[in-house]
Amino acid sequence: MISIIGAGRVGSTIAQQLVLRGLDDLHLIDIVKGLAKGQALDLSQMASGSNSDITITGSDDYSSLNGSNLIVVPAGFARTPDMTRLDLLSKNREIIKYASEKIKEFAPSAMVLMVTNPVDVMTYLALKITRFPRERVFGMGGLLDSLRFKTVMSAILGISRGSLDTLVIGEHGENMLPLDRFSSSNGIPIRDLISKKGLEDAVLETRKSAAQVISLKGATIFAPSQAVATMVEAVVSDKKSLIPTSVLLEGEFGVHGICMGVPAILGAGGVERIIELELDASEREQFAKGQASLTKAIGEMTV
Repeated sequence: MISIIGAGRVGSTIAQQLVLRGLDDLHLIDIVKGLAKGQALDLSQMASGSNSDITITGSDDYSSLNGSNLIVVPAGFARTPDMTRLDLLSKNREIIKYASEKIKEFAPSAMVLMVTNPVDVMTYLALKITRFPRERVFGMGGLLDSLRFKTVMSAILGISRGSLDTLVIGEHGENMLPLDRFSSSNGIPIRDLISKKGLEDAVLETRKSAAQVISLKGATIFAPSQAVATMVEAVVSDKKSLIPTSVLLEGEFGVHGICMGVPAILGAGGVERIIELELDASEREQFAKGQASLTKAIGEMTV
């Protein structure tokens, strides 16, 4: 069973994506009375339209997490246009702390996919509260940023999104590291298809894209939900997909003791392997900015 903690805009859209993929039975939890049950009923009726027979349920009781194999956590406050992801730390810390305690109590064998921002810090918090192995607690961020980088590059280059492979690692935030050197179109490095100035502009636009969406419509919903569903499918279907994922680093990339986005193999065991890349000097500098930002945020947080 896949459970989702938080049945609001992002949580319900993730649920919709998962129902359409028909991966496993689905359970929603929300502290708002009736919300999760109502979403479950609505989604069940949608599932009938695609002749899906997965069971979809909802509850406001955390004990219903019992039996969950994978728990997705989008619960919490969303960013406003004047906020960075790290500005959300104080608002979402207690929510994730409480949810993590309940996960540990009622679903001690589950894997946890963190979505709540600041996702790298919240992934770290969930890991420390649950005391699960790092393979079983990981966060969404890099894949979403990679989708945004792909969108920007597709528009600039006039190339189909399907012909592009993009990679963004590091902090899921203003210090993210779009890796143009490891991004390509049918094997051709994108840096061979665009000027240096054009590439710099594309990277800047990628970093600003979430704030742009938030300023226009109030929240990012569809792209994060797509990214989460892809990660869930990789785990549930044991696809061994290479996906940039926030995970606790224990020496990889020269980093210890914080969660950051790095290329990882996702499968039935959760984070099954971290792929280390040889970063050049400028890439290491940008990666280190994210590391410093997250180290400071984690140091200021009481677990």
